Amino acid sequence: MNALRHRRAAVAVVAAVLLPLSLTACAEDSSDKASDSSSAAGSTPEESKPAAGDDTSADKPFGPACAGVPAEGAGSFDGMAKDPVATAASNNPALSTLVAAVQKAGLVDTLNNAQNITVFAPTNDAFAKIPKADLDAVLNDKAMLTKILTYHVVGEKLTPQQLESGTFDTLQKSTLTTAGSGESYKVNDSANVVCGNVPTANATVYIIDTVLMPK
Repeated sequence: MNALRHRRAAVAVVAAVLLPLSLTACAEDSSDKASDSSSAAGSTPEESKPAAGDDTSADKPFGPACAGVPAEGAGSFDGMAKDPVATAASNNPALSTLVAAVQKAGLVDTLNNAQNITVFAPTNDAFAKIPKADLDAVLNDKAMLTKILTYHVVGEKLTPQQLESGTFDTLQKSTLTTAGSGESYKVNDSANVVCGNVPTANATVYIIDTVLMPK
């Protein structure tokens, strides 16, 4: 009888010691899980936020004449970006006179094989400003035509920011100047950029409304 009483007393003592320890461990485990859950929940919004400066709108073509560029096909912005510059220009109906002049001067391969250039590309309307007799004379004078066309090419890719106030060497071995801001730029104080920052496989194109003449 005494032995049974002692055994019950011992069990009661052990239970009294172990129960608080077990409750403490459970409380700590629950606290850790809640903390982990709270931490994980707090990290999700931060990870899902877009990085600052992800806006790429400044890299897109701009200008009033850009609205006339086809939305699809080889003459679209996406299509032109896949082809070297002379080929890309040939797919744009507004540049057909320029393309014909480039072909007459034998500059197609020169432009297509060049790397990282900028081309200031006069529209058909730009060539139409030149009296027909003068234009015909230039188109039939390969040396003069080459001089004029290479004056429209700069040997580096120019960003709109660089056009704000710049002087650049051309392939014709003289310089041209640019000025402006936002979406309004002039070249040599005479030609307006009507559709700028157009990408091709090897060049950046700024379509202009006036033919540039070498100095």
